[in-house]
Order: sequence, then structure tokens, then C-alpha cells
Amino acid sequence: MKVICGLGNPGTEYAATRHNVGWWVLDEARRAWSLPAFRRLGRARVTEGRVGTETVLVIRPITFMNRSGSALLGLSGTADFDPARDLMVVVDDAALDVGRIRIRARGSSGGHNGLKSVESALGTQDWARMRLGVGPPPEDEGLADWVLEPFAVEDEECVRALLPDAVKGLRIWIEEGVEAAANRCNR
Repeated sequence: MKVICGLGNPGTEYAATRHNVGWWVLDEARRAWSLPAFRRLGRARVTEGRVGTETVLVIRPITFMNRSGSALLGLSGTADFDPARDLMVVVDDAALDVGRIRIRARGSSGGHNGLKSVESALGTQDWARMRLGVGPPPEDEGLADWVLEPFAVEDEECVRALLPDAVKGLRIWIEEGVEAAANRCNR
């Protein structure tokens, strides 16, 4: 089974913010793959189904960003779950310009609190991640405030136009692995 975890913050006040781009990708994937509606399961909302020949579990932690990893704790005890092979985390990245996608097989958190939480919960950095660029904050604004604000209209349009490409990248990862997804989708 493949697991895709998109990071975001719960609550309607965060729905349109930069920090919730991971959830936007999951919503697009659920529609594209005709998966059932998300249902509550522990500290997450989940859906699952078949994508090609693979069973896929899609997870939206409903904790705040800095506690996202807690939604994955139950997976680490599963005998056939290997994060390096079976997990993709989808997240916003203020170090990438708006409209960029970067897929990696492993890596550091890069200061992202959601990724730090996942790393802490799993005890490893060996899991795939898809970062979607939300652009850097202006010089007079802190990063925390920036990611918790809605996009400017043109930036939101750019990110929403990128969602089908992100879903395509997830499908390539499911079917062919992280290297193929990175080679064909990074921009």
C-alpha cells in the first residue's frame, strides 16, 4: 500500500492559506482518482482506494501543522510499511517560487514544522516529499505570518493550475517510483 499525506491546518480560517496547499493537492487527487469522501480516523481524515494496481491511503492530519506526524504513528508499526518506499508527504514550501514543484526521495525538514513533526514521528528522513512553491515572504513579513495568509489572486490561480500536475506526479510515484516522478515533474 502507498500512503500519501498532505499537510495543512484544520479550520475554515486556514483553508485558503499557503500552508494548506498539501490539502489542496489531496482534494484534487481524490476527485481525479474517484476516491470516496474523506472520513475521520484518529487524528486524520482519510480516504483510500485503487490507483492503477496499487492500494492508496490518502491522509489529511487534522492536527495543526507542527503536530502532523502524530497522524502517521500507527503506520510505523505496520510490518509491511516502509516509509522510504511507501510514503509521500505533500507540503507547501516558501523557499520555492510560486508554480514550482519539487519531489525528493528524502531530505531534511528545511525548517518546515510539519516535516519536522513527520520526521520525529517516523524517526527517519527517508520518505518521499513533494514540495509546492508558495513563494518567499516579503522582507517586512515573518515566515509564520506569510504561510498563514491567503494567496494573492494571481498566485492562487497559479498554484491551482499546478494541482493537476501535482496529482500526475503522485500517480507517477505510485506506479514508477520517486525517481521517475522527480525526473518528470520537478520544475
